[in-house]
Amino acid sequence: MSKFTDIAIIGAGHAGIEAALAAARTGADTVLFTMSLESIANMPCNPSIGGTGKGHLVYEIDALGGEMGRVSDLVTLQSRTLNLGKGAAVHSKRVQADRKAYHRIMKEVLENTDNLRLVQAEIVAVNTENGRVTSVTTRLGEVWRCQCAVICTGTYLDSRIFVGDVNYESGPDGFLAASAGLSQSLRDLGLRLMRFKTGTPARVNRRSIDFSELERQEGETPVIPYSILTEEGFLDGKEQLPCHIVYTNGETHRIIRDNITRSAMYSGQIHGTGPRYCPSIEDKLVRFADKERHQLFVEPVGADTEEMYIQGFSTSLPVDVQHEMLHSLKGFSKAEVMRYAYAIEYDCIDPTQLYASLECKTVEGLYGAGQFNGTSGYEEAAAQGLIAGLNASLKLQGKEPLVLARSESYIGTLIDDLVTKGTNEPYRMMTSRSEYRLLLRQDNADLRLTPKGYAAGLISEERYAAFLEKQRLTEKEMARLRNTHYSPEHCNGFLTAHGMTPVASGVSLADLLRRPNLTYEMLAEIDPDRPSLPLRVVTTAEVSIKYEGYIKRQLSEVQRHERLEAKRLPLNLDYSAIRGLRLEAAQKLEKVKPLTVGQASRISGVNPADISVLLIYLGLY
Repeated sequence: MSKFTDIAIIGAGHAGIEAALAAARTGADTVLFTMSLESIANMPCNPSIGGTGKGHLVYEIDALGGEMGRVSDLVTLQSRTLNLGKGAAVHSKRVQADRKAYHRIMKEVLENTDNLRLVQAEIVAVNTENGRVTSVTTRLGEVWRCQCAVICTGTYLDSRIFVGDVNYESGPDGFLAASAGLSQSLRDLGLRLMRFKTGTPARVNRRSIDFSELERQEGETPVIPYSILTEEGFLDGKEQLPCHIVYTNGETHRIIRDNITRSAMYSGQIHGTGPRYCPSIEDKLVRFADKERHQLFVEPVGADTEEMYIQGFSTSLPVDVQHEMLHSLKGFSKAEVMRYAYAIEYDCIDPTQLYASLECKTVEGLYGAGQFNGTSGYEEAAAQGLIAGLNASLKLQGKEPLVLARSESYIGTLIDDLVTKGTNEPYRMMTSRSEYRLLLRQDNADLRLTPKGYAAGLISEERYAAFLEKQRLTEKEMARLRNTHYSPEHCNGFLTAHGMTPVASGVSLADLLRRPNLTYEMLAEIDPDRPSLPLRVVTTAEVSIKYEGYIKRQLSEVQRHERLEAKRLPLNLDYSAIRGLRLEAAQKLEKVKPLTVGQASRISGVNPADISVLLIYLGLY
């Protein structure tokens, strides 16, 4: 007997959740399949949300109407903004989240969302007719007829756990079942799969750690939340849990080096490619042999558990070596392991087989998101899930997909990198990946993306009203700063006291704010009439004025690049027939099938001369 739905979402991790919510909230009848209801929104690695580049993604997810930011605010154990010693473009919020609470709240959200059903079932096949998705099949033999399917399988696809010389079929956490069969079904559809790997460190009982030997890390105040729906004082009166720092030492390194051949990674058992920017501790010792120590972060897993996560200590070494390594750290001589570290291998797709909408080029109605697309991280997964789920719903409505440009979002940068350049290792978002960093700050994510989310039907009236109010207050304060002028007599005492050059004539607050060492907060001394404003409003107003000249320059760059992005390429273009186009370029263009000349120009192996030939051939010069 067949069952029916519009869109089937396969996997209920961070990609699957946002995909399901986006599809259901825009009117599509949606079923979210998960192998276990208990693993919804699971955080098998560190239960943290955000970080360098990743925090930007969370703000953008919220700006588009996603759920990750709002729930992260509700379960925050500690909040910190990274890179405050650098420019505003790279300021990145990171929170330590309560793992179990995040799962519980997300499950409640899913259960209470209209048009959305949760089903515990393993999908073993995606079925097609005439190159289009028609149904999915569960391990129990149920067939669900559907028009679109979104694959959000995380690290479950034919996954295998490695600890020393022990390895076995398993999903994340070392006990969840691996997905068997779906990989072959996808290969049968003609999709190219790759083998990647990731890993996680041991969890240690908090009571067995001597924290007096560790460096203490407190949370920040005040805190700007991720979500526009969260009040800024949401952590007022709540104690933020401390994190701690510890370092490896010579003895730790000796233990690892003496046993490195017992690591699954170095014994030849693991064949998948691991993440460059989150390597195992044994990989760090090999790559950075000259370093005498490596920094580790000791972070809480939840408010009601004694589990502590040792960030930076991921390994696939055997359990006896894991004990030795931990006991060699300061404050860890009596450490008790609650969960052992492991590495995990899994299947994923070559993402160049996807359009920028995240729909598969060869199977209509099939979308991919998250680690299935070759990325790492909860935030990258959630961002892709939202776009894939929304675009599947828009497809059923006969509407154009939402494709975000590199110049307007980190989400656009992430997806463009994946579908244009591909990846040969788990892709991680970093601020350095964007050429438009100053435009893509955390503080203005809503200004960039909320109107798009509203137009697509993802933003509620409540969320949109909050956005409009922030926009109104920001513009009003920026105008006040530009139009409020003070005399030298009013300003110079303040400027001299702070070691700054005095002014010879009247000056606006905006001009003063542009001085490198002056902040909005400092100006309060000579700005008695300033209104009381939310911190998120102050932050956007301050950064917009302080960097105004640089922002205008970057906007000019965007306009130049937009001319290439506006030149569309036919999907059926035969690149091999274009005279003057190099063979390598023709092959790369045929593989990626870029939608625009701008996208074509970013393909590895396509040079400016090739683009000129392409423009001439198409008569676009």
